[in-house]
Amino acid sequence: MLSAADNELLTRSGPESPMGRFLRRFWLPVALSRQLPEPDGAPTRVKVMGEDLIAFRVGDGRVGLMAPKCAHRGADLFFGRNEEGTIRCVYHGWKYDLEGNCVEMPNVPAGAAYHGESRAKTRITAYPTREFAEMVWAYMGPPDTLPALPALEVGLVPESHRYVSKKLQQCNWAQSLEGALDTAHFSFLHMPAPKVAQALHPDANADQKRLTWMRDDSRPRFSFVEHDAGFAVGAARDADGDDLYWRISQYLLPNHSLAPNALPGENYQGQTWVPISDTECWIYTYAWNPDRPLSEAERTKLAAGHGVLAEIGPDYVPLSRRENDYRIDRDDQRHRTFTGVRGVSEQDAMIQDSQGLIADRTTEHLTPTDAALVRLRRVLLDGAKALEDGMPPAVAGDAEAYRLRSGSWVAQRDVAFTDVMLQRFADRAGRASVAIEGTL
Repeated sequence: MLSAADNELLTRSGPESPMGRFLRRFWLPVALSRQLPEPDGAPTRVKVMGEDLIAFRVGDGRVGLMAPKCAHRGADLFFGRNEEGTIRCVYHGWKYDLEGNCVEMPNVPAGAAYHGESRAKTRITAYPTREFAEMVWAYMGPPDTLPALPALEVGLVPESHRYVSKKLQQCNWAQSLEGALDTAHFSFLHMPAPKVAQALHPDANADQKRLTWMRDDSRPRFSFVEHDAGFAVGAARDADGDDLYWRISQYLLPNHSLAPNALPGENYQGQTWVPISDTECWIYTYAWNPDRPLSEAERTKLAAGHGVLAEIGPDYVPLSRRENDYRIDRDDQRHRTFTGVRGVSEQDAMIQDSQGLIADRTTEHLTPTDAALVRLRRVLLDGAKALEDGMPPAVAGDAEAYRLRSGSWVAQRDVAFTDVMLQRFADRAGRASVAIEGTL
């Protein structure tokens, strides 16, 4: 369990909070590129870690991200004109460039000052942006500390090799991220109903065999490999004979997780959490294959909801959510699925949201299968506290540290986790082999 003080530190992400300051030292996705499809198009509202912002794409393709209030009298720039690489307030015509500088004041005489200020000193908050992996990323930290974009493999492969989306999550970002590293829950939350699961034949196909191993061993043993960006966590379950079935997740500072599902040749999946407020977050979800383009059938399946990708409606709001009890079907729960909720992403959301808008970690009773989330909490808390003591996160400047993979593997029982990593990835940390092209 955590103390009340540490639970507060972990979950609060506003600009004046320690964890909020820590998260702001990293690039964070703030929109999908396809949400801003049109150069010189209309602004869109964005909320990140409690900050209300607007985003817009200018004529040369760059994306602006800034506070929405005009410095003159606070009119909302969401209603502004996107023109000539700037945003112009429609109230009195004040115009701002992508750095937030006021470059025109039509109602102020040239050279005149107002309240002791000049146009050259007038600006609104604006944040630098980059596009990578079909996402718009922003850096919201101190302007003199611009770090490197994380070289996640999903952004290094050709566009035809990946599928990117996002979903709204109706709880605090940290408890949802914890759920991604708590791979022990697969033995229950994502299982067929007991009678259906018992019918799985041990000689069935690879997918059913993996389900059988996870059903039959609900107490995986956890091992860790630390690396510069965070850690890899391996959950070992009994498989056939003297083998163990390993599901290997990656946690990458501060808010990324790579899912443990893929055997070699299968599609990889990952997630990135970005707080909207302390009680809601966006989860950017993606799948990719480093070796080949995704087929149309795979894209259709992902668009309909598969794995970490949810079935979503307008504005990327999941069709299964708090307001409709995740469309739980009690008859389905009794006869076909353990939860009565369809979809892995939907099942995750249901149980994570059920912990409360912000989970109270002071009343938990943790077990050995919670080892990964305990480590996650410690890494985040230590990072935030170190920054408060004047030690910024070094990995924020190391793009290469994020070029990692997760996945599954079967190995003999006596093979150590570090050697399992070598067998599966040819690297002890799980580094991907794809080359980085161009400048991030």
